[in-house]
Amino acid sequence: MTGTGREGVRPATVGVIGLGRMGGPMARNIMAGGHALVVHDIRPEACARFRTEGVATAASPAAVATDAEIVLTSLPGPDQVADVLCGTNGVLTAVGEGAVIIETSTIGPHQSREMAARFAAKGAAYLDAPISGGVEGAADGTLTVMAGGEAAAFERARPVLRCIGTDLHHMGPSGTGNTMKLIIQMIFMSQVTAFLEGLALGETAGIELDRLLRIIATSSAHHPTIAKRYDKIRAHDLTPRQEISSALKDLALAAAMGAEHGFDALITNAAIEA
Repeated sequence: MTGTGREGVRPATVGVIGLGRMGGPMARNIMAGGHALVVHDIRPEACARFRTEGVATAASPAAVATDAEIVLTSLPGPDQVADVLCGTNGVLTAVGEGAVIIETSTIGPHQSREMAARFAAKGAAYLDAPISGGVEGAADGTLTVMAGGEAAAFERARPVLRCIGTDLHHMGPSGTGNTMKLIIQMIFMSQVTAFLEGLALGETAGIELDRLLRIIATSSAHHPTIAKRYDKIRAHDLTPRQEISSALKDLALAAAMGAEHGFDALITNAAIEA
């Protein structure tokens, strides 16, 4: 490929697998950054939307790996990551030497260390690079990216990561990106659990919901990310920003990580039970 992209960096051919609420916006921001794009999703309609915009689509993860030098995945969880990366017609079956895999899903560090070893055996680099910032951050390209893996691979991936995030952190060896993400999830989701429980108790005790929210907003209980949900709460809008099953998956991964280190995550386990 000829020419230069954002900030004079040579554009890469980037494959994106998983075009959901996070993956779709990230793919568009990568394309806006001047990179050639090839995409895949198990949902034909998701690929069709990109095809109408002139983006190349691939029939399988392996086909993406055949065409792309950098592959970014955005998937629901550990099972899907294992299937897309290492299953039949997975990325590993066709990955080229020198390729970089950017895995942005929320999975456990142990799985990423295994993935990194398998890709290294094929001459490719694997980064566990989970993201934080929600759908707004994905749309705006302002995500926080926490990457584990080889520093050289992180630098090779940096021009692509800059398209999706404004805060890029190389955390250290494989698995450290996942570790940081799970810490964020265990803290935030425990806060959400306590927040909603407090609202429910306040209403039960006779305090009107809007008053509860207005006072919390100016108190030490205020949390800026939770505050984004105030209007939904006032409207009794139950449309999920994240499915409960996904939240429980993240908390379970965090609790399991704690157990690996001999750490009893009492509050995280209480949030799971709640």
